Amino acid sequence: MLDIKDEGVILEKSKHKFENEAVLNPGCIEENEVIHMFYRAVEKGNYSTLGYCQLDKNNRLIERHDKPFMVPQFDYEKHGIEDPRIQKIGDTYYLFYTAYDGKNARIAYALSRDLKTFEKRGLVSPSMTYDEAEDIFRKSCGLQEKYFLFESFYKEKHGLDVLLWEKDAFLLPEKIKGKFVLFHRILPGIQIVHFKDFEELKSIAFWKEYLKNLGKNIVIDPKNWFEIRNVGGGCPPIETKKGWLLIYHAVEDTNHGKVYHAAVALLDKKNPLKVLSRLNYPLFSPNEPWERIGVVNNVVFPTSAILRSGRVTVFYGAADQLIAAKSFKLSDLLDELKKNKG
Repeated sequence: MLDIKDEGVILEKSKHKFENEAVLNPGCIEENEVIHMFYRAVEKGNYSTLGYCQLDKNNRLIERHDKPFMVPQFDYEKHGIEDPRIQKIGDTYYLFYTAYDGKNARIAYALSRDLKTFEKRGLVSPSMTYDEAEDIFRKSCGLQEKYFLFESFYKEKHGLDVLLWEKDAFLLPEKIKGKFVLFHRILPGIQIVHFKDFEELKSIAFWKEYLKNLGKNIVIDPKNWFEIRNVGGGCPPIETKKGWLLIYHAVEDTNHGKVYHAAVALLDKKNPLKVLSRLNYPLFSPNEPWERIGVVNNVVFPTSAILRSGRVTVFYGAADQLIAAKSFKLSDLLDELKKNKG
């Protein structure tokens, strides 16, 4: 089994109104030995904005803003900006987040050149109802029955006009064959979409064609005991000599409710749809008190991973109330993955 070091609690809620309920699910990127952390900040009533802080190379807090870094501006995000992920391609930083309007959860993004100012560029998930989308991907080969069960679940919970529920989006840190590679989640799995220009993602015609072949674009589907309910994107992939390291979240259904685990797979460098290996046990699970008891019990939700001096530090939301971290040697994890090859 892998030796995981608990780095402890990194950030907790504060007295400031915008984050007096919880802080969680950060997007992190390191520049010049400083970790820039953009995190979901929740105020009472479950309204979310993005907070911002900086950590040093030892994960110690060195700066924290006392006001939101990014706030809702448009109807599609009026109830919250949630769960950011960030990565850099070329000289541009891409920040993806879940835009929540109180009923629909969709993917939006913003761009920056300096990590100080971001320009929102709008939605990139398809603006179609779950019902319309399901009618298209039902004809796709290779889909688990759960894809249709989740469609029924969201229509029953939110109404027949609920839009396709989309979350957990981020880019591969480099293009493949001149195209961006976007990871996203249509429950219960993780899918990939390739595109040349972001304008393509705003085309209903593009998404209709994509959904016809949804089964061919799945990278991870539920498989193991600890992910029997669903899986979803976690941290933007880390490039290693063996392939792309994908740390994701996995949800187990139990008699006492859902349990969120961190999980890991290794993807082919040239074709990230090809899974080279995948751990058949959780990378880590809710064990500490701050992971087991909180706003939502039994949750570890990885959203960022930093590779430094041969160690990977994973930042995650714990029990939907605070931010914590764990670390491990990259070489040890690659050795474990080698045992689970194929």
